Amino acid sequence: MNRGFSTIAAHVPESADGWRLDRALAAALPDVSRERIKALMAEGAVTSGGVAVRDPAVKARAGAAFEIAVPAAAPAEAQAQDMPLVIAYEDEHLIVVDKPAGLVVHPAAGNLDGTLVNALLHHCAGQLSGIGGVARPGIVHRIDKDTSGLIVAAKHDRAHEGLARQFAAHSIDRRYKAIVAGVPLRLSGTVDAPLARSPADRKKMAIVEAPHARRAVTHWTLESKLREAALVECRLETGRTHQVRVHMMSIGHPLLGDPVYGRARRGHATLLGTLGFSRQALHAAHLGFVHPVTSQTIALQSSIPDDMQRLFSELRV
Repeated sequence: MNRGFSTIAAHVPESADGWRLDRALAAALPDVSRERIKALMAEGAVTSGGVAVRDPAVKARAGAAFEIAVPAAAPAEAQAQDMPLVIAYEDEHLIVVDKPAGLVVHPAAGNLDGTLVNALLHHCAGQLSGIGGVARPGIVHRIDKDTSGLIVAAKHDRAHEGLARQFAAHSIDRRYKAIVAGVPLRLSGTVDAPLARSPADRKKMAIVEAPHARRAVTHWTLESKLREAALVECRLETGRTHQVRVHMMSIGHPLLGDPVYGRARRGHATLLGTLGFSRQALHAAHLGFVHPVTSQTIALQSSIPDDMQRLFSELRV
């Protein structure tokens, strides 16, 4: 096992036969929370017979043996940093931030500070859920560095677990605004295509028909026809990494400015260069959920940021 990790052995108890694997392992390891197990599975740290098991929903079998590589405690926690934040909603249980494009969500190699987590640690005076671990306190979900918009963080574990259950049940209402290449022929549609790491490039996601691929569903609606482009709203039924970007590319309408999945047409490339627009044209514009403590319905909106608004205006027919 790699240095810096400890290994925990676990066997699925008889009573957990047929359960979801994350639930079964949590029953076998009462000192490790179910959310922590799911996070470790996503990182490839849960193995059986030397093979990583990443799907927390797979059915457990009684007696099945697993190894869980638990990272050693980080030498230092992320540091609180006084950074400006646009707060869309906040109470003693959770906070919703309107994240600007370019802001990394949590510290990682190459981005050890100046992240949303650093800013939240300062703003919330360290009162964030510990489920995400040292590097990701309070973070329930994430959006890409170069995607702007609404993201929720939990201030304590009860709020974190309540929000996580809603994300797992796909009951969170998440809607993105995207400017895509080309004009869809239909007014709306659904892309139901499983996603996994691309076998050709591990830094990219791809539509893959494989046992380890995870179901991904995006419902899109045409909002405005533009010059060889369109503004669409994408409602996420699931929330996989790069889901909107890959799904829209798969139907022939990649996001403008996307450096990974997009291929700009000549006219668009010139316009993007003139505007200095160098990110995917994607904005998390709506976030709706049931408050995990008060049961209040929360529905928040975020206006398209200035850079996307300029791009939209220039592309108007």
